[in-house]
Amino acid sequence: MLFKKRILHDLYNGNIIPWERHGSHSEKYNELLSKIEEEERYFISKMSLDDCERFQELSQLHMELSTSEEDNLFSYAFTIGVLLAMDIIKETEEIYND
Repeated sequence: MLFKKRILHDLYNGNIIPWERHGSHSEKYNELLSKIEEEERYFISKMSLDDCERFQELSQLHMELSTSEEDNLFSYAFTIGVLLAMDIIKETEEIYND
């Protein structure tokens, strides 16, 4: 039970934060991120100050949308995980009660 208590304790205290994982990005992820940053720098260098500000605002809106979707996905996946655990506990109880 020590493992369960540690996870619950860490979740409660905010020590487990999925979006702050370190070193979890693949090489492909890093390559894509680098290409995106390179393209953004290119376009920003070609834009007027007004266009540049609007482009950055658009990028921020994309990020907010993505974060919102990730939040919904995390909540859904966590709920499915809990339901799966509950089902396993129920099955285990039925096995032991037979």
